[in-house]
Amino acid sequence: PTLIRTWMKWGDEFPKASNLSSLRLLGSVGEPINPEAWMWYREVIGGNRCPIVDTWWQTETGAIMISPLPGVTATKPGSAMGTLPGISAKVVDDEAKTVGNGGGGYLVLDKPWPSMLRGIWGEPERYKETYWSRFNGLYFAGDGAKLDDDGAIWLLGRVDDVMNVSGHRISTTEVESALVSHPAVAEAAVVGANDAMTGQAIAAFVILRGGVPNVGGEDLIQELRNHVAKEIGPIAKPKQILVVAELPKTRSGKIMRRLLRDVAENRAVGDSTTLADPNVMKLISEGLKAGKSED
Repeated sequence: PTLIRTWMKWGDEFPKASNLSSLRLLGSVGEPINPEAWMWYREVIGGNRCPIVDTWWQTETGAIMISPLPGVTATKPGSAMGTLPGISAKVVDDEAKTVGNGGGGYLVLDKPWPSMLRGIWGEPERYKETYWSRFNGLYFAGDGAKLDDDGAIWLLGRVDDVMNVSGHRISTTEVESALVSHPAVAEAAVVGANDAMTGQAIAAFVILRGGVPNVGGEDLIQELRNHVAKEIGPIAKPKQILVVAELPKTRSGKIMRRLLRDVAENRAVGDSTTLADPNVMKLISEGLKAGKSED
């Protein structure tokens, strides 16, 4: 998804100038893909003819666990849909009880599978603590998910990225998707920053789509804040939005939100040696000092 959003930032010019007729299948893995990026991927890259497999899996699972199957299952923009044959997954609450359709919670695997991780070399207790301690007999590696009214699975990213704003639990993924649904935004990263009034305040970093000038300054920021409030609700309105040229990403393309949280909380930025471009954080920090937030 991160690479797809980068392409969106550059605009439609380059893919439309290329011969993509040999493409037959498109894939997405890593972070959850928002519906707007999914549709752009299908229309501009896939020419409205290539199925998209939005997959969920981990190195530890050894294989894909959740994904639509072209020609077999339906697809919904932004949803990983359901488990592959032979895989059993559930979305559970804090008490390990399965949530019903329309509910959200923790994504777990509740039955063994052929490629499952069986331990950490020389550290059996660490293995148990990391993957099996949160719920008895259930594999949980830290991701949240929700089921829609049809029972399709929608990934919400790491549960560590769920913010508590004035007692309301808000997923960073939901706010990011709301921001990217605005026609001016190509990519967004959202973090929760400590706030004396609300517990956590929502801070957003956005990249504009190719050809969209950052005109109006504060007018655009206010428009984006209001757009999030319309899509999710007033409680999800970001306190601060900063327009940036790039986001801190590892060489594998994952956004390092902990570094953005450091910036949003005015702390010294942590270790950035794994970033593809370490200079990104300096530019973001400088931009934040010059930016404005809600009074």
